[in-house]
Amino acid sequence: MHAKSAKTQVEIHELIQNRWSPRAFDPDKEISQDDLLALLEAARWAPSCFNDQPWRYVVCVKAQTPVSWENALATLVEKNQQWAKNAPVLILSIAMEHFNHNGKPNRWAPYDTGAASLSLTLQATALGLIVHQMGGFDADKARAFFNLPEGCQPMSMMAVGYQADADVLSDDLKEVELAVRSRVPLEQRFYFGQWPSDLVDSE
Repeated sequence: MHAKSAKTQVEIHELIQNRWSPRAFDPDKEISQDDLLALLEAARWAPSCFNDQPWRYVVCVKAQTPVSWENALATLVEKNQQWAKNAPVLILSIAMEHFNHNGKPNRWAPYDTGAASLSLTLQATALGLIVHQMGGFDADKARAFFNLPEGCQPMSMMAVGYQADADVLSDDLKEVELAVRSRVPLEQRFYFGQWPSDLVDSE
């Protein structure tokens, strides 16, 4: 399998360094129930405003709920379907738009749901699994397929499974899979004390 350990400016934990988003999934290797529950448990213990836990997840396991899995796949844009069809598990992440304790709008719900999803992906990395989160899906289809209530926002569809060799991908996707990972330098996104004055007009 192709590894993409991040080339960091300073040393970081290997769990974060080794996490990335492959598209090459092994269609013949299922996730154990214990490992799947561990991913969800990791998400459950993410931080959230007022401990409101605004995240919800619809878990679609191909071997257990094939119709739900097919529905999840059908929400994806065609380019994502090309490779996500090999993932044994598809998970829809959802943010509830109002606080549980007072019913007021919760503007931090997407932020907190993202934190829960990152916890899930890091747990997956620790277990030797891969996760690829996708914004390329039809939220309205997801609402209809999964009978979502009012007051919630579908955030991402996540493909979860075991990594396969990049050769399972089409040539264009294989090129992306094997490309070097990159990030802009720290100083271009992280500012100490205040926003840099030379960036005020350019941003």
